[in-house]
Amino acid sequence: MDDVEGDQRKSHMRDPPEFVDVPTLQSIGVNYWKIDADNFAECKTLANIRKTKNYDYEDQIVCSKSKLANYEEMLGKFFQEHIHVDDETRLVLDVSGYFDVRHPTNDRWIRVEVVKNDMISIPPGLYHRFTLDENDYISVNRYFAGTPVWVPLNRPQDEHPARQKYLTRFQKVDNCAA
Repeated sequence: MDDVEGDQRKSHMRDPPEFVDVPTLQSIGVNYWKIDADNFAECKTLANIRKTKNYDYEDQIVCSKSKLANYEEMLGKFFQEHIHVDDETRLVLDVSGYFDVRHPTNDRWIRVEVVKNDMISIPPGLYHRFTLDENDYISVNRYFAGTPVWVPLNRPQDEHPARQKYLTRFQKVDNCAA
């Protein structure tokens, strides 16, 4: 992702472009799957993910001007760089958006475009943020283990136990071009 200020909904691709593949994302703890969003309730892969990660709660959120209360304020909150103490796992049911994740060793942003059928899981302690793209609409299922907790811990949180645990596991990664 480039470092140009401006509309967060733009792609912000570097010039020349630098692409990051799924194995590189996995090397910093970000998991990615393709799930049929139209038939996710019957999907065995999703059922296995839910079982493995103990996701026993799910809900749906639609982010758009007409569906999200306090739309501009909420988008501002989502775009603040933060961590969580739990995974942030989302299945895109419709349209698209961006998750930006900070590489743990070079501190550069990696912009991950998510579209319908993409499922992404960001580990606890990894700095990240979310924004809509120029479509200005996304519908996602959110997955949680236990009672839903969505508490963003805005940067800096370098001493937080979730961040320290993350760095212990992933800070030695140095194979990301973006």
